[in-house]
Amino acid sequence: MDFGERVRELRKAQGMSQRDLAERADIDFTYLSKIENGRIEPPSEDAIRRIAYGLDANPDELILLAHKFPSDLAQEIGTLSRVTALRRELAGDFNSAEDFRKAFGQRP
Repeated sequence: MDFGERVRELRKAQGMSQRDLAERADIDFTYLSKIENGRIEPPSEDAIRRIAYGLDANPDELILLAHKFPSDLAQEIGTLSRVTALRRELAGDFNSAEDFRKAFGQRP
């Protein structure tokens, strides 16, 4: 499922019109229609968060469906060494959680 399809699904599940959601998210309803129909690229992270809050949905889910990376998480990761540690953890390269924490820069 892509971003626009999920927004439409969530909106309809709540019995909300495009105009209702657009008003809640402070965006133009024609813009929302284009998003839902996949006629434009997903909006900025800020707009995605407003849409998510308008739907009472998880903003991280919508951000990931839009193929974006949450900026607050990017700030937490912050360094190339942490990105490398996360990649290694996902690949199963560490023998223990302690090894991962050391590579990520956290104390056990």
